[in-house]
Amino acid sequence: MFKSGLTNLSQSHLNLLSICPPKFQQVYLDCLGSIPDPLQQENMEWGNRFHLVMQQRELKLPIEPLLASDVELDAAVKESIQTVPELIEPQQAVWREAEHCRTLGYGNFMLTVIYDLLVAQKDQGIILDWKTYRKPQKRSKLANNWQTRLYLYVLTETSEYTPEQIQMTYWFVKSGKPKNVAFNYSEALHRQTEQDLSTLLVELETWLQNYQQANIDFPHRPHCEQKCPYFKSLAKETSGSKDPQELLDAIAEIEEISI
Repeated sequence: MFKSGLTNLSQSHLNLLSICPPKFQQVYLDCLGSIPDPLQQENMEWGNRFHLVMQQRELKLPIEPLLASDVELDAAVKESIQTVPELIEPQQAVWREAEHCRTLGYGNFMLTVIYDLLVAQKDQGIILDWKTYRKPQKRSKLANNWQTRLYLYVLTETSEYTPEQIQMTYWFVKSGKPKNVAFNYSEALHRQTEQDLSTLLVELETWLQNYQQANIDFPHRPHCEQKCPYFKSLAKETSGSKDPQELLDAIAEIEEISI
């Protein structure tokens, strides 16, 4: 996967890499993932259906057949349409697209983002992201998450918008009336993201080279035994006393970390 050419990296890669390099190696290089538990799988499928409905709506295609058999989905979609300003017609957008994909070459890597909805106005770019778990996350956690940082960074780098003209809003749509957390961007935040991204990818290149050429495992972060949510499960795996359910729970957290 990483041996030649540009490597596709998403916000999920960056989040896991910044939290736990050994878990990054395990999931993305050693391919030691796990099957989600039934409840997590059900929630993921519900989220996928919500995203599909919103994409269908943007394409002016019928959405009623997708809502007919799911009362909760039907309610969430209708509440969102009545609440989210960018979904209320008419819109003054020059252009808009659901599930919009953008890529940005960065050294030996290709950064990839997929915006649930991108609304391009004359003097403002608006990124919307649908969150389909019930409990909204804290603003501070969202601000530091690589999804927020990468999505804003890539749009700035691939458009004519200045950082100050770009906004990203998370909408939590499975909690009754949708709740939102919005972020405005700035030149200072853009420079900080550039610096942090460069540092993280230099680390990744070094660790990949060591892994591929000398079979050296990715290192732990400093003080990870106190901070890393995967440290306990990884330690048990190394000692040979792995608890299968604990490993399952730890891997399941990857989606939560990536938002």
